Amino acid sequence: MVLEKLKSILSEQFDVEEDTITSETSIAGDLGADSLDVVDLLMSIEDEFEIEIPDEEIDNIKTVGELVKYIEENV
Repeated sequence: MVLEKLKSILSEQFDVEEDTITSETSIAGDLGADSLDVVDLLMSIEDEFEIEIPDEEIDNIKTVGELVKYIEENV
């Protein structure tokens, strides 16, 4: 469920097809996210899942799978 919601957010924000996004998708490499994109993405995720992701955690999250894991562990 987290992955599906996340795929929807990423698809909308980066204008890519949901079915092209997997757990292995690199947020920066595959989706082309720059630092501003990451800030926008985090705000969307924090609103959707009602969590707060500390800045120091952001550097440790490189793939969609890592982001899903972080959300599941902190919701």
